[in-house]
Amino acid sequence: MFKNYEEMRKFCEENDVKMIDFKMIDPVGRWRHLTIPVERFTPRVLEEGIAFDGSSYGYLPLEKSDMIFIPDLSTAFMDPFWELPTLSMIGDIYYCGEPPRPFEQDPRGIARKALEYMKQTGIADQMIIGPEFEFYIFDHVSYENLPQRAFFEIDSEEAFWNSGDNSGVNLGYKNPPKGGYHMPAPWDAVQDLRSEMCLLLEERGVPIKYHHHEVGGPGQVEIEIELGPMLEWADKTMLIKYFAKNVAIQRGRTVTFMPKPIYGEAGNGMHIHMLLMKNGQPIFYDPNGYSGLSQTALYAIGGVLKHAPALAALTNPSTNSYKRLVPGYEAPVSICFATANRSAVIRIPAYANRPEQKRFEFRCPDATCNPYLAYAALLMAALDGIENKIDPVAEGFGPYDVNLYNLPEEEKKKIKALPTSLEGALKALEEDHDFLLKGDVFPKRLIETWISIKMKEAALVSQFPHPQEFFLYYDL
Repeated sequence: MFKNYEEMRKFCEENDVKMIDFKMIDPVGRWRHLTIPVERFTPRVLEEGIAFDGSSYGYLPLEKSDMIFIPDLSTAFMDPFWELPTLSMIGDIYYCGEPPRPFEQDPRGIARKALEYMKQTGIADQMIIGPEFEFYIFDHVSYENLPQRAFFEIDSEEAFWNSGDNSGVNLGYKNPPKGGYHMPAPWDAVQDLRSEMCLLLEERGVPIKYHHHEVGGPGQVEIEIELGPMLEWADKTMLIKYFAKNVAIQRGRTVTFMPKPIYGEAGNGMHIHMLLMKNGQPIFYDPNGYSGLSQTALYAIGGVLKHAPALAALTNPSTNSYKRLVPGYEAPVSICFATANRSAVIRIPAYANRPEQKRFEFRCPDATCNPYLAYAALLMAALDGIENKIDPVAEGFGPYDVNLYNLPEEEKKKIKALPTSLEGALKALEEDHDFLLKGDVFPKRLIETWISIKMKEAALVSQFPHPQEFFLYYDL
């Protein structure tokens, strides 16, 4: 938003800004924030930063946890969710020192280093991405995990299970299970809410492609944005999640990006479209190649598919992720590529025919990821494929221009699958992460810490009795 401090100061004066809010990303992908009065934001803040406890974010041990963040003026936006006029911006994380030194485990810094490494290879100088955001809008959520009682309960006025509700006025028009795709009013009860989210995001520089009701009947929706530069679009990924949640809260509703909040309903993915550019020209296009793709693009696909099990630990980093990634649903689990095939891990959109649009779509990720780490890892896998000429056809990854779920069992067995659990994905990352270490992009310590944190999450979830286990085993 701003190129320098003077621009920012003038804006604050003209718009009567009272507070400056700073947002920093923690390792697992949540924003943390700290706020100061506008008078305290002097040029020294941009040089010396603001101190915070890194161990409370999950970054460093207590004995050396003093860190600072330095705000990035270009990310500033007016935050509409506070009563006082508040200007918000994202910060980069540094070690304390004279001068401050970039913290190598800062996810935003890692995304930046991945882009720098890409330029050093000479392969490309820009990564363009286009994430798609699926999420549920609920009218109620409650959950509890105690030694003597465990439950979750959600509700949506659109849900089929409310068709017989006699507690008040019931006007019908409920979506059937998996029957919400592109439904109009009155079945779509959250159109205005989505439109408000999109208008607020547009005002803050997020170019909305479209929004609509998704497959999930009980309030599943999608917002898709236009293509744009990777680091900026990682910032916008966080912004979209922030606005979706807070607009919903202001309107008495609640949003979740959980990959599988409802059994038997469509899950929430975050498909990632990607392409590479060099000197302003697309390098993924070849009119004579398969589906209009260049050999470079095919090598990139080969790298992504070869490393897909390890990538899953970063692009699908929750235990809930693997309740979405199961065979037989629209969420892809087959490690292969194809054109216009939603059952493949990589899909080449048939409608993207212009050279500057030619791309592929990585369909397995979900929004429980840290977007900076996920996008950077995806880029590193693609670059590894290009550098090592990993041919996806020779590797047996396709193309499979058929419905994979309808293949004979013998053919299905030939296609590798994504991990079926978070533990499996983490083990794959443990065994296959050298491609992330190139150019010192991903610190080995971050990968080790990530595996440790996520293994503990998986172990915790596995230790809790599940209600379904009472149905299966209580009477044995």
